[in-house]
Amino acid sequence: METKKCEPAYARHLILDDDKEKFALMKFRKQVADCLTESYHDDRFLLRWLRARKFDVDKAEQMLRRSLEWRKKWKLDCLKNMEIPEVFQRYYPHGLSGFDKEGSPIIIVPFAGFDSNGILHTVSKKEMITVTLKQFEEYLDLAREQANKYGPAAIKITCIIDMMDFNLKQFTFRPAAEVVISLIQMYEANYPEVLKTCFIINTPRVFMFAYNMIKKFLDEYTLEKIQLYRTSETNKARTEILKLIDADQLPVHFGGTMTDPDGNPKCITKINYGGKVPKSYYVKKRDINRCEEVYNSTVVKRGDKFKLKFVCDEEKSFLKWSFYTEGNDIKFGIGKVPTADENKRIDVNSKSDQFEWEIPLHKVASHQNEEIGFIECVANYTYHIIFDNSYSVVRNKKLSYRVALTPPVKSSMLAVDEE
Repeated sequence: METKKCEPAYARHLILDDDKEKFALMKFRKQVADCLTESYHDDRFLLRWLRARKFDVDKAEQMLRRSLEWRKKWKLDCLKNMEIPEVFQRYYPHGLSGFDKEGSPIIIVPFAGFDSNGILHTVSKKEMITVTLKQFEEYLDLAREQANKYGPAAIKITCIIDMMDFNLKQFTFRPAAEVVISLIQMYEANYPEVLKTCFIINTPRVFMFAYNMIKKFLDEYTLEKIQLYRTSETNKARTEILKLIDADQLPVHFGGTMTDPDGNPKCITKINYGGKVPKSYYVKKRDINRCEEVYNSTVVKRGDKFKLKFVCDEEKSFLKWSFYTEGNDIKFGIGKVPTADENKRIDVNSKSDQFEWEIPLHKVASHQNEEIGFIECVANYTYHIIFDNSYSVVRNKKLSYRVALTPPVKSSMLAVDEE
């Protein structure tokens, strides 16, 4: 790959639309002069914060100062010499593929290899966040080095996240969800305008459950840089990726021409594909037993229904489920009713306003694949989970299930001194 300095790219990163923006930059530079202690604290750095706050100087100053305090709290400037635990070196999926056409680092994340359960039975949530921040800071340092060589267009990061074989269990495991949400919130608050483009590829339908929740924590300027491609859109995704990345900077596995010296198309010498964490890494034996998922079981008789009920008292709690049946399908649905009306007689088949369907009753081939999902709940509502076998006149259905209502995921759950 031949990357050259490009004046138009430089202009794109420094151009200001009008005199008001130029004045805002000048004012912002003056107001935060006491904070500008690093060599990279230049006008491009300042513009990141201004653009994130739509050139509101006071809000940009508040955001920057809070971020600098956050960096001290997490001791980010001391992480360079931190030794990364072996479990991350072996099983944390990510890697540097190369550099895009403007010189920006290309980060590839094969998300299917992320065994969140295994990693979080090996290290604490704080350790997982700290290692992730360390690695992200290293990528940013590399982007700054590239910008010094090839111009400001290289200072942002290009990312490819491969969701092939994504399993919703990776996200419904609550400690992992807390870490992911906290990292997203940290990114939004402390790394504005560092993402050039994020290609999320091979997305299965079930991925949208997780993505629709994650979107609520992302700012508009981040969402605009995310491109989603379904598994059926592989060729379309590769066409778009190769507009930004030369083929020799991308593994064959992702549509490029790069291979390992032995011809491996995945380039495993550059990219860690993760994998299942062996239980020998787990810190405590009781964690091994705790990680084994325990299912309740029942038999839903022919012509009958099995119902569960959960009362939501806290806004943005989550109702999550996983279930499977033996031999045959079953109908599944979730409805809600205001808790104040719960004493009224509720007919789950009624189409009246008494009962609102979050997930309408529908047949699920749960005898072929485990059904997994979650929804965000509204406070002061009672949620009815229905497993419906009323349509069957011959077969009883053996049902194994796990259903839980969990409180909202908040970054405050992850205090800096958490173990």
